[in-house]
Amino acid sequence: MIVLGIDPGTAATGYGVVRRDGSKLTAIDYGCLETLSTQALPVRLLEIHRAVTELILTHKPERIGVERLFFNKNVMTAFAVGQARGVVLLAAAEHGLPVFEYGPHEVKLAVTGYGRAQKDQVQKMVQAVLGMSVLPRPDDAADALAVAICLAHGHPGNA
Repeated sequence: MIVLGIDPGTAATGYGVVRRDGSKLTAIDYGCLETLSTQALPVRLLEIHRAVTELILTHKPERIGVERLFFNKNVMTAFAVGQARGVVLLAAAEHGLPVFEYGPHEVKLAVTGYGRAQKDQVQKMVQAVLGMSVLPRPDDAADALAVAICLAHGHPGNA
């Protein structure tokens, strides 16, 4: 089974593609889709949509995991992340793929066993679980791989 994990954002959207063979998980692809702050928001969202669509067409995942919106003090950031999530959900729907949503604490718990793990702890566990020779970077890509691990391990999320 191949799954695609997404850590959405308008400036940077992390992605991670993971294959599960039995109990073994392997990273197939990961990285960060970046848009320019000088571009209009609709253009940035279109770029994210196109890039996610390309990932779907290239890797043919069976499911997509998306990190659920976490509200912090910056409402404008929350709106922007919500818009980026929307175009990811649209791309998944266009291809008939089920989407599973996970909160940050759920992902951390699934990957590290501790829901309040620090970013570096998550990165190290992602590296270990996927048998990677280097730490996954940038943080957005590591977070997306963590979402993919959560989904690949069969955590239910919200479909």
